[in-house]
Amino acid sequence: MAALIAENFRFLSLFFKSKDVMIFNGLVALGTVGSEELFSVVAFNCPCSPARNYIYGLAAIGVPALALFLIGVIWNNHTWNLVAECHKRGTKNFSTAATFLLFGSIMGRAAVAPVTWSVISLLRGEAYICALSEFVKPSSLDKFPTEYGADVLARFPCKEVPANLTRYRDEVTRRLRYESQLFGWLLIGIVAVLVFLTKCLKHCCSPLSYRQEAYWAQYRSNEDKLFRRTAEVHSRILAAKNVKHFFGFVALDKEEKELVQEFPVEGVQPSPQWNAITGVYIYRENKGFPLYSRLHKWAKGVEGNGPSPEGHEMLFLAS
Repeated sequence: MAALIAENFRFLSLFFKSKDVMIFNGLVALGTVGSEELFSVVAFNCPCSPARNYIYGLAAIGVPALALFLIGVIWNNHTWNLVAECHKRGTKNFSTAATFLLFGSIMGRAAVAPVTWSVISLLRGEAYICALSEFVKPSSLDKFPTEYGADVLARFPCKEVPANLTRYRDEVTRRLRYESQLFGWLLIGIVAVLVFLTKCLKHCCSPLSYRQEAYWAQYRSNEDKLFRRTAEVHSRILAAKNVKHFFGFVALDKEEKELVQEFPVEGVQPSPQWNAITGVYIYRENKGFPLYSRLHKWAKGVEGNGPSPEGHEMLFLAS
């Protein structure tokens, strides 16, 4: 049981696996800040109407955050690796905890932009004030005229109020902005604590040394760059051969002619090979030697997904 728990906890390394991820998350956050500022200046316009303020204010915070979250899920390579893994091999190779933490990694990275959007919206306070101004109790305002109700309070964000209510409008706005910014700072604090704890657990649970983990990150980056570059050249040469076969000639520039002459392409890789190198990868060792990716595993001719007497599965997921 202790070994199983230890193996499952190693999946916490899903989050913030490398400095590149941190840099990417930072760029996403900065982009979100700029987008939120632009939205507030151009698009945000409180209706200042009872029952509409609340829906519009929450939508201004929640709908863009939801859209950013879905975009983050779509752009995450883990999402499609997981889809491919489930389609080709199922989830039999993952425990419940491992599957949960894998989803946690995808959701965690996708949450960077929506959390940033929500924090900036709360710190600005405009959407929060619009949503909750009508719910402020008149009895909480000193000597508030009894003839006015929620319909007047709903117009406070637009400053469309009688002159004798100006000081109450300022007080309500100040109170709601305080609450909004308080929630924003609390959200920042909670996220910071979660990131710190995750980083600590990741380093404590990692089965690899710091240097080997850094090497693995470099290998994955280089393999991905070389694979994409080679795939682009391979597909271009193959397309040139097929076009030439159809028309009898192919219009190539000088660089493409050199590529065709230098790298002869005889055919395409069969589907089983593509399936073998596609999907979620869990760090494995075979006879004491590390296997850093599905491509590496395929190149070494190692069969199967699960641990075997010759291969030790360390349950450390590639980011």
